[in-house]
Order: sequence, then structure tokens, then C-alpha cells
Amino acid sequence: MARKFFKVATFNLLNLAMPGQPYYNLTCDEATYKRKVEWISAHLRYMNPDIVGFQEVFHPEALEEVITAATTYQNANILVADRPEDGGPSVALVSRFPVSDMDVIADFPEQALLEIDGMNVPIKKFSRPVLRAKLRLSDELSVTVYVAHLKSKRPKLPDGTNQHDPRVRSMGEARSLIVRAAEATALRHLLLDTLEGTTYPVIAMGDLNDDGESVTSRILVGEEPWRNLKLHDKQRLWDVHLYNVKDIQARQSYRDVYYTHIHNGHYDSLDHILVSQEFVRQNPQRLGYVEYVRVFNDHLIDETLSDDRVPRWASDHGQVVATIQLERGIPGEW
Repeated sequence: MARKFFKVATFNLLNLAMPGQPYYNLTCDEATYKRKVEWISAHLRYMNPDIVGFQEVFHPEALEEVITAATTYQNANILVADRPEDGGPSVALVSRFPVSDMDVIADFPEQALLEIDGMNVPIKKFSRPVLRAKLRLSDELSVTVYVAHLKSKRPKLPDGTNQHDPRVRSMGEARSLIVRAAEATALRHLLLDTLEGTTYPVIAMGDLNDDGESVTSRILVGEEPWRNLKLHDKQRLWDVHLYNVKDIQARQSYRDVYYTHIHNGHYDSLDHILVSQEFVRQNPQRLGYVEYVRVFNDHLIDETLSDDRVPRWASDHGQVVATIQLERGIPGEW
């Protein structure tokens, strides 16, 4: 029986690691690990996405246990990127659709390396390698999916410095921003290689660690055409532009309540799903369109207002799920 929609999600797992194995010089005990597996798998069952991009996976076997516990992904493909050289977590992808191609990208494309006034910026690798996969939705339709986790806003400080010193902290935040901007630029170049001159849809998702209107996010999506441009110039820009499902939902809804993280009383949108023009309703040549976007953030707590805390087994991020309606159905059992 054919189905005319599929669901895509991004899910920051907050340090999914096997019990007793170190991560960030910490360990997870057996009881906490079991609660974490139960919590994540219950969310997956409830959200029921067909394609999920994960962040903060320390051990692939832990993700495999989660997917098994979810019980609804018996024949799904589980792809996990290599962990970065510093031992941090990796990104992953779970898909109910067949995978026709997959690679993990750690190094920036050479043409994306930055220089300022003739001086090279010494950032040449993603802090967490990017996962890219081509998924076959049907015999006629494939989609290329990118899963990324860009550098956090946490200040990048030399060892031994006082993180509460405002001068030291300002420099640390600037370093983090430079790294994140370099990563966004490199990811944009990878996306352009896939987007330019094609009619195949592209989805990029993950914890991008910045709001949708930030400079780094705008680097990723590209520039929308100016209304007075000639049509062929607009078409060239539309071909490589990405659309944040947050903005698509905001234009369809009376109220915007999109946030995926709370830090020190600030409600931020750090987790995003971006789609190419092939999944935008206004495109007359669309293959489908984003129909509905939902953010699962009820578990988040504003710790400046409450003595409650997010449990150790829960995520400190909300999950974003986008339903994409297709113009033609997907065959198969669902």
C-alpha cells in the first residue's frame, strides 16, 4: 500500500554512552543508562519518524540498543559517523528507507578554507564529522540527507583559565563563533555540491547551535533572491537555497512557539531541519512539501525559575519532527 508522506526528525541525545565507559571524563551507571534507553525509545515510538538524525552518540552499540527498544525500526538502517579525534561524540542516522550511498566527512573542502586579509584561518576540520547519505524513498525518488552537529556556543578557553573572567570569556566565545562559522561555511560548500543544477531533494538537519536567523545559520541556507532580480537569476538562487522548516511552519500557524533548548533563562532554537526547494509548497515543480512541523520540548525546564532539573537520562534539547507530504506515493508496508 502506498503512503503519501514521510517524517523526518533531528534528536540530540545528550551523551548517549554505554554504562561504565568514559565520556568527557564521566561515566554513566547501569540504572541511568537503562532509563535513558527507555526515555529515548519511548520518544521515538511517539514521534514515529522515518528518518532520524542523531547527535551526541558516543557508542554505536548504545544507539543500536535504543533502536531495538523502540520496536518500530526492525528493518531500519543505522549509520554512525566516526567519532572526532578528540574523543567527542558523533552524529548518526537511522532510516526506514534503503541507503544507496553514504560517507562521513571530517575535512573541510579545500575551496571552503577561509582566509582574512591574506592570512589563513587554521580551522580545516569539522569538530564532529558530518554524515551524508542518499536514501531511496522509491524507485523514482531519492533524497540526500546531511546530519551535522556544529561547534557549541560554549566558550573555547585555554586550559587553566578562569571561565568567569569576563575578558577571558569574551575571547572564548569569539573563538567558538569563529569555529562554528568556519564549519557552517564548509558545510554550505558540501551542500552546494549536492544542490547545484539538480532536481533531487536535499535535507540538512542537526544541532546547529545557533538560532535560525544567526549569521552561521544564514551561511548554511544561502540568500533568498531579491524580488527585483531577473527570473533566471532567481531560479539560480532558488536552486541552491535551503528553507528552515521552522519558518515554513511559522508562515502556516498563528503562533510561533519553536524552541529546542533553554540556557540560563534564554529559550533558543538550536536544532533545525532544512529542506531544498523540491520540498517547498510554493515551488510549482515541487516533489512534495513540508506539511507540519512539531517540536517536542515539554521535558525542558527553565532552571532559572524552577528547582526542578532535567533528569540525567533525558535530553537537554527538544526534538524537531517535520512531516513531508509527497506529490506521488511511496510504495511499501508502513
